[in-house]
Amino acid sequence: MRQRILIVFAQAALAVALFVATVLHGNIPDRERAFPTGAIRIGVDASYPPFAVDDDGALRGLDIDLAAAIAREIGLPAQFRNIGFYSLYDALISGEVDALVSSLPIDAARTDVVRYTSAYFNNGLVLVSAADSSGLDVENLAGKRIAVEYASSADSLLRRWSADSTELQRMPYELPEYALDALRLGHVDAALIDNLTYRLYQRQHSQWTSAVQFITHDPYAIAVRRGNHDAWQLVEAALEQLRAGGELARLIALWA
Repeated sequence: MRQRILIVFAQAALAVALFVATVLHGNIPDRERAFPTGAIRIGVDASYPPFAVDDDGALRGLDIDLAAAIAREIGLPAQFRNIGFYSLYDALISGEVDALVSSLPIDAARTDVVRYTSAYFNNGLVLVSAADSSGLDVENLAGKRIAVEYASSADSLLRRWSADSTELQRMPYELPEYALDALRLGHVDAALIDNLTYRLYQRQHSQWTSAVQFITHDPYAIAVRRGNHDAWQLVEAALEQLRAGGELARLIALWA
């Protein structure tokens, strides 16, 4: 009985989300028109853990669980197609798949042929410091030793900051994990690193406490064909329901 009540509640919540989407975007989405095969065919590049990995033919990861949860919200089975990253958009535009759930950065150059959902993960750069660093942030880095991965996007940003503040000390390391090692061991004052690397490192060093703030934004989103407005509305409404109900946050905490 409890499970049946939960299913009814989830369906009602999705209906509310779809109503909001309809009000905002002007048409009632049709599930059969959106997904005429009777399933949601998901394109994914399963070579980017923890988002997606091919484990002897079994796909696992955040993107896999998220796509499956979205399909459940919509009420259709998910069918996964493991596709090389550089062929993902071709598979979507040709109609081989209905949606791409593959840690895709939002690419403004593709918005004439695809439509993105709202972001489900931000892999922007974060400034990490010790938990007791007394409010260290981007405004007070003068004289501080900042660790970065050599030749990374964080390194490029730090070089620009250094041009504006000759007192800032750039400390390059071969790998991003080494930059975080240097911070954890007290060799530097802060590290500038991407959010995913920081989160995975923190999982491995759960006893280490740190302070973190986003410096840039690199949103990952789901892509559908531009002309398939019904599919976009259904996927967006399901994603919003997962976000509002806490399931999206749970999946992110599980995998990243």
